[in-house]
Amino acid sequence: MLVCDDQALIRTGYVTIFDAQPDLDVVGEAADGAEAVRLARALRPDVVVMDIRMPMLDGIEATRQLAGPGVADPLKVLVVTTFNLDQYVYDALRAGAAGFLLKDALPGDLIAGVRTIAAGEALVSPAVTRKLIGHFGTRLRPADAGPVGPDVLAPRETQVLTLIAQGMSNAEIATELVLSPETVKTYVSRILTKLDLRDRVHAVVYAYRNGLVSA
Repeated sequence: MLVCDDQALIRTGYVTIFDAQPDLDVVGEAADGAEAVRLARALRPDVVVMDIRMPMLDGIEATRQLAGPGVADPLKVLVVTTFNLDQYVYDALRAGAAGFLLKDALPGDLIAGVRTIAAGEALVSPAVTRKLIGHFGTRLRPADAGPVGPDVLAPRETQVLTLIAQGMSNAEIATELVLSPETVKTYVSRILTKLDLRDRVHAVVYAYRNGLVSA
């Protein structure tokens, strides 16, 4: 992974935490947004851990350049910030971030977050509630929600989408519906394809916009 933060002490802390894990490896560090974009494009890490407030280029714009609309081969970006502000969450998700955590998260939650993003699932900090996604989902352009109506989904696919929007992981959905994790992963892939959605974050927004769940 690539760690991007303008504070050396925080970068060192992240590297120490991640390198202590047998399945995680830090391939680079960036102290500003421009360097983050350059290194991410060169190194192609599985996950980019991105701060928001950085010099040269802020984390939102850096995320947009690495994972935003129009990026041919987007990277997975986990935004980690001190600021639990609605606009930051909204901007980060719109910029293409696959996840959002606060810096006061426990080390175990940060590690789990990186693993979740690397596995292709979206992540939003428990402190950033689903109500927030529902609220900002109404402000997205129609194209962001996908051009196909939810009626194209099979009943089971609609059920899985609803559980995704409630914040459940694939493992939790598998337990809830008494399915194998592999089957749930297949359902998620079909949902994203049918609704022309980019990732699970956009699936959550889509579910709110189309009334499958409410804030």
